[in-house]
Amino acid sequence: VNGLFVILRLMVPPSPGEQWVEILQGLSESLAMAFLGTFIAAIIAIPLGFLGARNVVTNTLFRFSLRRVFDGFRGVDQLIWALAYVRAVGLGPLAGVLAIATADIAVRFGILPQVAPIMLGHALYFFESNTRSATILGVVGAGGIGLQISERIRVRHWDEVAFIIILMVLMVAAIDWLSGRVRRRLIGER
Repeated sequence: VNGLFVILRLMVPPSPGEQWVEILQGLSESLAMAFLGTFIAAIIAIPLGFLGARNVVTNTLFRFSLRRVFDGFRGVDQLIWALAYVRAVGLGPLAGVLAIATADIAVRFGILPQVAPIMLGHALYFFESNTRSATILGVVGAGGIGLQISERIRVRHWDEVAFIIILMVLMVAAIDWLSGRVRRRLIGER
């Protein structure tokens, strides 16, 4: 507990340090990973959603089996997918994009006009969530700001860690606010 207070004391005041451009690049990379991963997942989810819909695929065994495959994709955490993709494609943001997309492809089942607002709402929510996740994926080598946080923790630059955390919170808050406005505009108030 005493060590935690020492770390918190060292985080004040937050500072970008000398490598603030790298911090902004890492945040941009995390945001791009979250957006691309979510976008790819949403594009793939549309045809898969049809296959999982009861009113489109009447073969119960096929539909049930496909939905369990979807459950499998959703059940494996993005961090595990990131570790697998880092091994498969190497270090960098591509592994993060693939991890996010793979974990998110099983979104909704149904006919598009009926579930489009729900799918859009899910995609926007996933984008918000994936923005937070993309920061963590960097810790395992999947690109983004997570690697920079990890490096700064390793060398005990706690003021820079605090600065990065503040920027991440501001970025997620901005995305949350923007996403809420887009949802209300396209889907309407509930």
